[in-house]
Amino acid sequence: MVSARALRGGMSSAVHLLTTQAADGQRRQAVLRRYVRPELHQEETDVVEYEVRALRAAESIDVPTPMLLAADPAGAEAGVPAVLMSRLPGRVDWWPSDLDRWLRHLAGLLPRIHAAPLPPPGALGPFAQDRQASYEPPGWARYPGVWERAAEICHGPRPGFPEVLVHRDFHPGNVLWQRGKVSGVVDWQVACSGPAVADVAHCRVNLLTFGTGLAGRFTDLWERATGATYHPWADVVAIIGFLDDLRDHWGPVRLLIEDMLARAVIDLGMGGR
Repeated sequence: MVSARALRGGMSSAVHLLTTQAADGQRRQAVLRRYVRPELHQEETDVVEYEVRALRAAESIDVPTPMLLAADPAGAEAGVPAVLMSRLPGRVDWWPSDLDRWLRHLAGLLPRIHAAPLPPPGALGPFAQDRQASYEPPGWARYPGVWERAAEICHGPRPGFPEVLVHRDFHPGNVLWQRGKVSGVVDWQVACSGPAVADVAHCRVNLLTFGTGLAGRFTDLWERATGATYHPWADVVAIIGFLDDLRDHWGPVRLLIEDMLARAVIDLGMGGR
């Protein structure tokens, strides 16, 4: 191995770009994800096996995705459970020079992902909201009644949506670009089967770092591309899924998130107190 460079990873893993050199001098690169949190292994004993199944499900998508190269579920080689996958070209672009074009490409990715065939039953789990340590409204909330009603909605019945392959963590930080075009979508470890609007909502919340207008334009582009109508239930579930983080993080963006949540609750005909 020539080098190992740390990459941005999730809270549950350490990610490194590995560069190797063959006898003929040719260099190759791969990405190693190591699940370094011991408590995660106790809660999710099949975390590597799940990511393996997710990567295989993503192979059928009409979008470049990382190719599985090797897996070490028991941590026999890497010391902790690990997955080795191919490196896709390109880079993350949070500040594009042509915002409209960037947004069109971003919205156009989701119909291609959701058109992929679903894996066999049981290969991936069903969509479920992220569990929170507490569902109490955050201390900074201006509309605590909205948060309380939103938590009730999350724990209530789900509207009937068609089941599709869901990335589950779709946002600009997981999309790679090269020469103004999408070169791949990464981080498939929490992929699942569920409603397409779950991916739209997750991205909408992340786009609030640009302001409320961009999230709305993204949704309009997705609706045009699919002929579907966005459902505000997805905003509620996505935002409540961030509730623990929102208590102490996200800064001024969290007020925009609260406004989005309030609109969604009202649109559902269940306005908060």
